[in-house]
Amino acid sequence: MTTAAHIRRELDAVTIRFAGDSGDGMQLAGEQFTSATAVAGNDLATLPDFPAEIRAPAGSLPGVSAFQIQFASTDIFTPGDEADVLVCMNPAALKTNLNTVRRGGTIIVNSDAFTETNLKKAGYAVSPLDDESLKEYAIHKVPIETLTIEATKGLEIPSRTAKTCKNFFALGLMYHMYQRPMEETLAFIDAKFLAKTPLIAEANKRVLNAGWNFGDTAELGSGFVVPPARISPGTYRNIRGNDALALGIVAASVRSGLPVFLGAYPITPASDVLHVLSQYKHFGVRTFQAEDEIAGVCAAIGASFGGGLGVTISSGPGIALKTEALGLAHMTELPLLVCNVQRGGPSTGLPTKTEQADLFQAIFGRNGECPIPVIAAATPADAFESVYEAARIAIKYMTPVFFLSDGYIANGSEPWKIPDPDSLPPIDVNFVKTGETVQPYERDPVTLARRWVKPGTPGLEHRIGGLEKADKTGNISYDPDNHDKMTRIRAEKVARIAQEIPPTETAGDPDGDVVVVGWGSTYGSIEAAVRAARLRGVRAAHVHLRYLNPLPSDLESVLRRFRKVLVPEINLGQLSFILRGKYLIDARGFNQVRGQPFKVAALTQAIMNLSEET
Repeated sequence: MTTAAHIRRELDAVTIRFAGDSGDGMQLAGEQFTSATAVAGNDLATLPDFPAEIRAPAGSLPGVSAFQIQFASTDIFTPGDEADVLVCMNPAALKTNLNTVRRGGTIIVNSDAFTETNLKKAGYAVSPLDDESLKEYAIHKVPIETLTIEATKGLEIPSRTAKTCKNFFALGLMYHMYQRPMEETLAFIDAKFLAKTPLIAEANKRVLNAGWNFGDTAELGSGFVVPPARISPGTYRNIRGNDALALGIVAASVRSGLPVFLGAYPITPASDVLHVLSQYKHFGVRTFQAEDEIAGVCAAIGASFGGGLGVTISSGPGIALKTEALGLAHMTELPLLVCNVQRGGPSTGLPTKTEQADLFQAIFGRNGECPIPVIAAATPADAFESVYEAARIAIKYMTPVFFLSDGYIANGSEPWKIPDPDSLPPIDVNFVKTGETVQPYERDPVTLARRWVKPGTPGLEHRIGGLEKADKTGNISYDPDNHDKMTRIRAEKVARIAQEIPPTETAGDPDGDVVVVGWGSTYGSIEAAVRAARLRGVRAAHVHLRYLNPLPSDLESVLRRFRKVLVPEINLGQLSFILRGKYLIDARGFNQVRGQPFKVAALTQAIMNLSEET
């Protein structure tokens, strides 16, 4: 006889959100659930939601950390509008995350944490577990801390230490509810703890299994199964955006044969790239944690002058400090990769939240006529290919290039089909060799790129710098006609990058009511919303731009095939401003600056509303 507890319900997609104090291990629990889900073969998208406070008081609202994952048996594009299940470790986590759960959803609470002190810290006069405020949800009160301590009995560790394992109890419970494999997490525990702290390793494994067993015996509803997604054959790994960015830089180094030098100063959310690249010394990568942002970019320019691939990385506040040096890189016409992992601004702003408000900064944010190419990643996995392309353009056209990511892409993760290295576009480097005759500002007739001369090459001494140079010779020149000529040449060189941009692709209808134009991390929300609108009868399409300066040559003709143009951005309308000015079209902005990605439902409604306008 099959009992209700053993009936498995098959679901297409599920969204789970873990929430607790920043010291409760919610990010670790989310990451491990993500790894197990990748092994299970589901498509997935994640949204780590970090607190901005470094050491917020335990149990306080500003200290809440959350991790959301949507996983499915079909293609998905976002971490989900609303959570089906919220796992919260204390009252503050419940209060700050309740609005993320769908009506009728499941909330699993660590009932041990709902003490009078913690309720007061969260601003509750009465426990929400005892009144009617949560009646629209399925509430399960689980004494997670008590059960965690019980699972570690017999081990010679204090109860305070045992309590730190409670995230693994919640993880084991979720593994049982959604039939996730535990082998990856057990291996992770051994790798992290077994050698130095074997008792902690044993405690975590016991607690993980206790969470699984509790799910097997407690009446938390039927178990759920999300079948594997159908994916194209290949080797996959789960990857975060910052990891993909770092690997893309390494790949560009290997394919070009150029050593990488990263000059950077730590800043959220870009610092991870510095940490990851520092592990690739065996690939010739050199990382320099400079004393400030200006030193970091200037050192990277020096590396490019010396014949390497100079890279600098930061977020908006740091990019602002690098501005003068970016003008130098433009004037000297050296390849430099400038990576901006955007965050909420201005000033210190929202350092752990996402935003797309640095597009104007990337395109216009320098003194003088100083155009720089701009390329943006659309998803965490796309960061690999996009930054590789940015490096290729920088080297081929001898110019600094902006690569734009943001906090959502940087910290989010998704399955990545590992490419065949031989399939990556070639990156050809043609240094001037000893015996060749060349002047510093002689140019390729197609790209207008000047030749790259390594300093110290016999017979090829030359002068470059921030002062205006005479055409061809590189001598300092204050001649008005020469300055006009050189300014126009540098601008034309950047404009000619458009010849590298492939034809603009439209996902959806080839013409019709609404074309939704996006860039960066809005990709997933837009793609899902356009698909939903088309199912409701709207002739709509999605155009997502990787190249933002210069824009694709055929973009205007594509946009004019539709009655309406909608531009969703996590800013107040920067791309829509550019499209309106360049093409004189009525590009409507759909804008928010909440530090969070778009909700698909809200964006779908915006498409529907615009389609109904005459």
